[in-house]
Amino acid sequence: MRYIDIFNGDADGILSLLQLRLAQPRESLLVTGVKRDNQLMNNLEYQAEDCITVLDISMLKNISGLQRALECGASVEYFDHHQAGDIPQHANLQATIDTAPDVCTALLVDQHLEGRYHHWAIAAAYGDNLVKTADALANEARLSIGRRNALKELGILINYNGYGTNVSDLHFEPTILFKKLLCYKSPFEVIEDLNSPYHELKIAYKNDLTLARGITPYYESSSVKVVVLPNLPWARRISGVFGNQLANEAPSQAQLVLTISTDTEASVSLRAPVLSPVGAVDICSTYKTGGGRAGAAGINVLSLEQLPKLVQEVENRYKL
Repeated sequence: MRYIDIFNGDADGILSLLQLRLAQPRESLLVTGVKRDNQLMNNLEYQAEDCITVLDISMLKNISGLQRALECGASVEYFDHHQAGDIPQHANLQATIDTAPDVCTALLVDQHLEGRYHHWAIAAAYGDNLVKTADALANEARLSIGRRNALKELGILINYNGYGTNVSDLHFEPTILFKKLLCYKSPFEVIEDLNSPYHELKIAYKNDLTLARGITPYYESSSVKVVVLPNLPWARRISGVFGNQLANEAPSQAQLVLTISTDTEASVSLRAPVLSPVGAVDICSTYKTGGGRAGAAGINVLSLEQLPKLVQEVENRYKL
């Protein structure tokens, strides 16, 4: 039997798998990448005895790989909160899918494990910018303000590490970061260990965020802010988390963050207003390389000629 763990390289994907492997340790083939590598199932060949776990990647975008895995006799356990499309009805598929805007994959895993590693799930929710949900869970867990803020910072830093055009942009390759974090039973142990990835990421994040703050917005209204970042590694790393931070600072405003990739193209991160966390995926999925979820979505490749059209679509969707 071969075990395969397929997971998104952001905080939600990594911390979802972390919970499962703390509860059920196993040697497995780890398949992941940068956050925007969201078709990870489609590139693999499967065998009848494979036992596959898939975390935090859209079933809709991975349906061909999923169908091949099921057809050859592999068993698949699937947890996700992105667009799913039509979920196959198959004896070898166990699918836990919830696309509600206040849910992330790590919270679905947390429910599956009956809260066994609950603090990791709260950190993941913060990392996925589900601040209201994470705050409520932290209150229920009776965490102090200091501990709650520590989990929030850790989640943001792990999420920050997942953004980039390729793995070379990242501070830690996601499988390496996962293995490092797996050495800790609790997220508070990571924070307390001065040699953990947390401290390196904290310094790097602060530096990249300072650079992003220095960029003058391309466009801004009461409904949307648009920031265009340059074609540089720091910009690719900070793009998604910067969008989350802007969204939290202006909860009634949508945030559109573009990162230039060539002279004619850019990648896009769209954050719906925190006060109305819906519609982002509806906008982005109309573009060929777009996808995501209700509150946060993206477009991997956008022609810069389409930027005015995209800005107008976002403006129209969230116009106050």
